[in-house]
Amino acid sequence: MNVLVIGANGQIGTRLVRKLKEAGHDPKAMVRKEEQISQFKNEGIDTVLADLEEDFSHAYNGVDAVVFTAGSGGDTPKSQTQMIDRDGAIKAIDEAEKAGVNRFVMVSALKANRDEDSWSEAMQHYYEAKSAADDHLRNTDLDFTVLMPGRLTNEPGTGKVELSEYIEDIEGRNITRDDVAAVITEMIDSPVTFGKSLELLQGETSIKEAISGIS
Repeated sequence: MNVLVIGANGQIGTRLVRKLKEAGHDPKAMVRKEEQISQFKNEGIDTVLADLEEDFSHAYNGVDAVVFTAGSGGDTPKSQTQMIDRDGAIKAIDEAEKAGVNRFVMVSALKANRDEDSWSEAMQHYYEAKSAADDHLRNTDLDFTVLMPGRLTNEPGTGKVELSEYIEDIEGRNITRDDVAAVITEMIDSPVTFGKSLELLQGETSIKEAISGIS
């Protein structure tokens, strides 16, 4: 499968393009700066130079699926968060529809799908942006998955997760970026995840089993 990774230079994106390639897919890394191209080219990964603030429709040429993993982070100004996490994501969804690319995975955030009372004041703008983009995706006819990982860490992946439409016990729990990338790689061509919004945390179930257990 030819997979466009938007935000390929980010911490999840970098891991994801490598895992997709290892799994036999053909990732296309979308990057914003010329100097970001070489790290992927050196690993034999196709790249495309494109900017979410400009016309990036050319990035969708020959693509079967899109993963949106670009993000401003919770500590960036509200305007930047709206531009990337809301407006950029919505543009990416619209471009997928125009290009006839049906499979779309959105990397969102845990709590984006929950009551606003659970959002801290400092993070409210971040969750608002994520929630708006997620809702836009849910209102399309695309084969979408909204993936909502919890607090991200850079520890080595364990291959064991909890993946569900609603996780009861979320406080104090994390998920490694390695495991987020591994889950996306495993679910990219898995119809059981189509039309689902899934929360993701470290757990006790293998990734393959966790995905196959989605109903």
